[in-house]
Amino acid sequence: MTEEIIIAGFGGQGVLSMGKILAYSGIMQDQEVAWMPSYGPEMRGGTANVTVILSDERISSPILTKYDTAIVLNQQSMDKFESMVKPGGTLIYDPNGITHEPTRKDINIYKIEGTAIAAEQGNPKVFNMIVLGGFLKVKPIVKLDNVEKGLQKSLPPRHHKMIPMNIEAIQTGMKSVEVVNQL
Repeated sequence: MTEEIIIAGFGGQGVLSMGKILAYSGIMQDQEVAWMPSYGPEMRGGTANVTVILSDERISSPILTKYDTAIVLNQQSMDKFESMVKPGGTLIYDPNGITHEPTRKDINIYKIEGTAIAAEQGNPKVFNMIVLGGFLKVKPIVKLDNVEKGLQKSLPPRHHKMIPMNIEAIQTGMKSVEVVNQL
């Protein structure tokens, strides 16, 4: 099993954190992992993306031009990465700020209202974990207990008290993901 993922959005949305947590979760599951962030010099408010590869085999290169899954959190990322999802692959997006919905018919498309759910819960900081939960429902490539271990590894100890809240947000996301197009 190899899963090649791009997570893309604005800086400040937790894109890189989501990728890091996913990568650590794969490590906790004894998988081979590649994590390669990319962001503009402006960071918060600028575009950011991270490539994560999880595999049972050695990863030859972290440089990809096509992805099994794209997790898209803004229109610029939709414009750039929708076409880079492999046929039969998966695109997951938060519709907040998306003006042109995905149009491909040869991929699985899922929507998760992460921004709206986080706002309803009064905690916008868990937005990325809600989206991660939606992804893990669609593609259960790491177990939830390994995600918790990944959170412990990726978060500084002073933030470990927030791990239960993050796990709850992931579980909320798992319940909230909607099918838009399924092959």
